[in-house]
Amino acid sequence: MMRRFLVVDDEIHVLHALQRTIRQHVAEKDIHVETFTESDKALERCGEVDFDLVISDYRMPGINGIDFLRTVKAIQPDAVRMMLSASSEFDTIVHAVNEAEVFRYIAKPWQAEEIADAILRGLERRDKLIDDRRLADEIRAQRDKSAAQQREARRLEELEPGITKVNWGPDGSVRLDE
Repeated sequence: MMRRFLVVDDEIHVLHALQRTIRQHVAEKDIHVETFTESDKALERCGEVDFDLVISDYRMPGINGIDFLRTVKAIQPDAVRMMLSASSEFDTIVHAVNEAEVFRYIAKPWQAEEIADAILRGLERRDKLIDDRRLADEIRAQRDKSAAQQREARRLEELEPGITKVNWGPDGSVRLDE
């Protein structure tokens, strides 16, 4: 399965370094990485294509990483959101986690293994959340089907009392005498 990543940073050399790090250190086989230096173009792209993972720098012209990732969350709530920053201010980290539900906050300069591990853990979490949602939908559909069958049985019973009561014989046959 192909994974789509979106990486946003206003410094082109940082984008190239991140792209190299992802390609060299992330064990996923089929990854498509799109990079943007302009956050508005990246947000526009989020409206066109689903991404599995979005990595944003904190300090960018026009919008900070928290506001950018909060907007990404509104457009693509299932995308794993990560933030890079040279800042280690506790308030920035707290806002990123609380407001944009950032999965990982990675300090610049980063370690390749740290980013690779964070990406793999984020993708695992995303896959589990999507599987859990799919299973919950299947359970709801089964409940709805059962509820519809129960409603129909009640309706038939109201029309013809006793019609839904079957007297089964020990061999699985229907007994009419009782």
